[in-house]
Amino acid sequence: MKKSLLKISIALLFAAIFAACVEKPEETLIWNDPPTTADTLYQNPIFEPDLADPSIVRAADGWFYAYGTENNWSSGIHRIVPIIKSKNLTKWQYVADAFTARPSWKTQGGVWAPDVTFVNSKYYMYYSVSTWGDSNPGIGLAISDLPYGPFVDQGKVLDSQSSGVANSIDPFFIQTGAGRNKKSYLFWGSFQGIYGTELSADLKTPVGTKFKIAGGAFEATYIHEHNGKFYFFGSVGSCCEGADSKYHVCVAFAADIKGPYLDQTGYSILEVGREATTLISGSRDWGWVGPGHNAEIVTDDRGNDFFIYHAIEVKNPLLAGGATRRPLMMDRIKWVNEWPTIEGGQPSKTLQPAPYFVK
Repeated sequence: MKKSLLKISIALLFAAIFAACVEKPEETLIWNDPPTTADTLYQNPIFEPDLADPSIVRAADGWFYAYGTENNWSSGIHRIVPIIKSKNLTKWQYVADAFTARPSWKTQGGVWAPDVTFVNSKYYMYYSVSTWGDSNPGIGLAISDLPYGPFVDQGKVLDSQSSGVANSIDPFFIQTGAGRNKKSYLFWGSFQGIYGTELSADLKTPVGTKFKIAGGAFEATYIHEHNGKFYFFGSVGSCCEGADSKYHVCVAFAADIKGPYLDQTGYSILEVGREATTLISGSRDWGWVGPGHNAEIVTDDRGNDFFIYHAIEVKNPLLAGGATRRPLMMDRIKWVNEWPTIEGGQPSKTLQPAPYFVK
């Protein structure tokens, strides 16, 4: 908002019956112009045409950078991990693709579901390489000095053969603790169980024994620490069937990062068929389906938490070439009795209060 300054000199003129005029001292008036709608409100989607499986970091330059799955945005325009940026999470612009060349350690497959973290003064991107029905998908690591790349590939971290986990995609990296107690973990998996492993100091080499935190209902792991607890966000259902998608996000919590993770009623999500507690879903009647594969929760400068994810618009569900079109979406999370909730439990369609960040 801008400030306006107005100086008014007021002379009080009297009729001729008065011998002289009386002048008031100079007066200074200052006010703030009211904020515009663009400053305080936003409406979904926040970026189109597509930013599937998003990951977000706030860089030292003050910008938010978001990264998405490889896709064709339009005929003849193919993006290998597109990067977009924003100052306020509501107005985004395309920056670049993360890779100048496709990772070479696996010759077939798309580069899916990047997970980007600022660590060791660099930007670490864990990413999946897979085809549909791939018998040996894997996860690689790429590193950049800058949030907008280019990212230099470091090769394979693990694959299904080396890890013993079928469908080894959808990586999520997290560090917990501090000092000697600081540990680095990688979580991964897609509809064949969700697993975790500790990583060595190089943040690339799995160490110790892998552990399982969720059953076969989930993919797209995200773990969020809140008030001393760990909240697991997992996506359930079909991500990529256009307007028929049944994708949605469920939540469970644990006292320890390794679990056990329980839904809101106290049941373990390791149980066969257990989906956890639904956070957000969609429907054809609502006009948006398939909300899921969320990015990191972002807290604004007023302490409000925002949930960023992709979804599918029923009236415009496909990209050029027939792939599912998944625009970027955002809704506020409110914690009710220490449980994350989204108003209405569906993607918002109307104007919403925007995140606030000190410029």
